[in-house]
Amino acid sequence: MRPEDIIPIYDRNARGFAKARDRTLFERPWLDRALAYAPGRRVLDLGCGPGKPIAAYLADRRSAITGVDAAGAMLVLFRENLPDQTAVHADMRGLELGETFDAIIAWNSLFHLSAEDQRAMFATFAKHAHARSSLLFTTGPKAGEAIGTVGDASIYHASLDPEEYRALLAEAGFEEIAFKPEDPECHGHSVWLARYRGSDG
Repeated sequence: MRPEDIIPIYDRNARGFAKARDRTLFERPWLDRALAYAPGRRVLDLGCGPGKPIAAYLADRRSAITGVDAAGAMLVLFRENLPDQTAVHADMRGLELGETFDAIIAWNSLFHLSAEDQRAMFATFAKHAHARSSLLFTTGPKAGEAIGTVGDASIYHASLDPEEYRALLAEAGFEEIAFKPEDPECHGHSVWLARYRGSDG
């Protein structure tokens, strides 16, 4: 099981994933915090998937969403679910949209990348942020690799150590607002919230 397998797995399992996806919005408290810290309502959703429930919830909160996903089948669903929002078929690695956003979200997507690709993503986050942009993402609680499932397929996950994430945030110009490892009120997700202060502090 390799990080390179992630995109084809999600392409093959897009509709099954969307059908099985928990839509109870257990993520809502963190999404609300990210919006509360953001200076506006332009949101970049990296690894947006089918757009429900996260992007749909944010759109209901008057946000303008740009959803990015490397799995084309996921973007088909995103466009069906949120026809008035922007969908971009692209890999988040090395993404350069040439614009900035008030909030950047990588919920259950960053941790599908290899450790080295995760490290490089913090420069990508910074390229799409401006003063006080919020950044919300999930990781594992500690460094390591794990294998999960999507449908009947095994799927790769990886995490860095929390102290390394802190160093990467600081180096990219973000200040940590919160980190909750295995948050019991968020189905055990390990969640980070940060805000961009700029490369010069």
